[in-house]
Amino acid sequence: MNAHYSASFSLTLRVRLEDSPGAFADLARAIADAGGQLDAIDLVRVESKHKVRDISVFATDAEHADAIVQACRAVAAAEVEHVSDRTFLLHLGGKIHMSANAPLRTRDDLSMAYTPGVARVCQAIADDVEHVWNLTVKRNTVAVVTDGTAVLGLGDIGPEAALPVMEGKALLFKEFSGVDAWPICLATKDPDSIIATVEAIAPGFGGINLEDISAPRCFEIEERLRASLDIPVFHDDQHGTAIVVLAALVNALQVVGKRLEDIRVVITGVGAAGVAVTRVLQSCGVEQIVGCDRQGAIHSGRSALSEPKRRYAEETNPDGLSGAADDVLAGADVFIGLSQPGAVTRRGIESMAADAIVFAMANPTPEISPEHIADLAAVVATGRSDYPNQINNVLAFPGVFRGALDIRASTITPGMEIAAGRAIAATIPESEIAPDYVVPSVFNRDVVPSVATAVADAAVRDGVARSSHPAPTY
Repeated sequence: MNAHYSASFSLTLRVRLEDSPGAFADLARAIADAGGQLDAIDLVRVESKHKVRDISVFATDAEHADAIVQACRAVAAAEVEHVSDRTFLLHLGGKIHMSANAPLRTRDDLSMAYTPGVARVCQAIADDVEHVWNLTVKRNTVAVVTDGTAVLGLGDIGPEAALPVMEGKALLFKEFSGVDAWPICLATKDPDSIIATVEAIAPGFGGINLEDISAPRCFEIEERLRASLDIPVFHDDQHGTAIVVLAALVNALQVVGKRLEDIRVVITGVGAAGVAVTRVLQSCGVEQIVGCDRQGAIHSGRSALSEPKRRYAEETNPDGLSGAADDVLAGADVFIGLSQPGAVTRRGIESMAADAIVFAMANPTPEISPEHIADLAAVVATGRSDYPNQINNVLAFPGVFRGALDIRASTITPGMEIAAGRAIAATIPESEIAPDYVVPSVFNRDVVPSVATAVADAAVRDGVARSSHPAPTY
């Protein structure tokens, strides 16, 4: 059983207990024997011979949660009246809503916010479309667009099933950067239709965050939208991941005393994230990168490569290494996992160079368990919040869009992405960087303003900023 308890697998059980000595102890023992972890215990009501309590319990996965409930139902002195999954409760009715910026209490309020006053504002924008940035939500609004084809580790589950993730993304935008975001879940997988739809809704948004669109379609969709739109288009699964990997690697290399220019990197998974990570690292000076898929190392001599992988082979693996991921890990300095559990083994990690860095980022189960390589790697990071060094995109996208919106960037450049990664890394003072602290907490409130400033400055340098400072009030 996975030993990591998580609030994402937590229950609240409403239990009617006999009001007798030892009754609650029996229930607590049943929970403990089932491997559950008690959290809150709240008294709901007292009856003549019973007490009704809400008992919150942490589990490690859904099957474990079910086992805890069954153990509680088996306690003679307890009647389980109701079981609530706390994660489902949080999602009831959705996680976001719209609220008003202006009061609407009088006829005067109505006449200014809507007709007749709004007509003059509409005409001002019609006369000079640039006013849309100051007089509407466009200046601070991002569309989170998906087709539901690559959701988390669940795959192609459709646009409706993707909506909770897109809501969550919008919630993170608002909480961490003050950006108003809205989920747009599309009932089409056709790239032409997706592109046409996003182009059609773009006037109402200051930026487009593409999310959970499967590879290789995501590359074409982003590339074409970047060419046709004059607002930032950012596929977070690619670039957000790459930015945070860069940040973590910059600090991890400080721990082991190595330089980007000197390391050899092995990546498992060359989909959207793997390709983006590769390009960002190459832009920062890493020359030796070997990407691996299920068939092993990608190299120019390998037959039957798809067009994206053929291009990848031409741009990476200069020594033409071949074999399984474990084989090409021999002598490597860094492993970056963007694939699936079991992609590498302890044998492969053991063959790496001294002071190896391992980023096993498959979620929820890493490519290799950190516990299995604690004695082999100098720095280990994962995509999970219950291990040190969580590589989480929320460190990147809120600040990237905050900075891009503030200076009305027309696009997101590689220079802006690199600036974001280095800004994230720099939020940890050099004196505090340690093997278990190479990436800041997602709740570090210094991250977003640092990233936003770095991104805005880079946009100005790269010539894509339409304002040198945040848009003024009209």
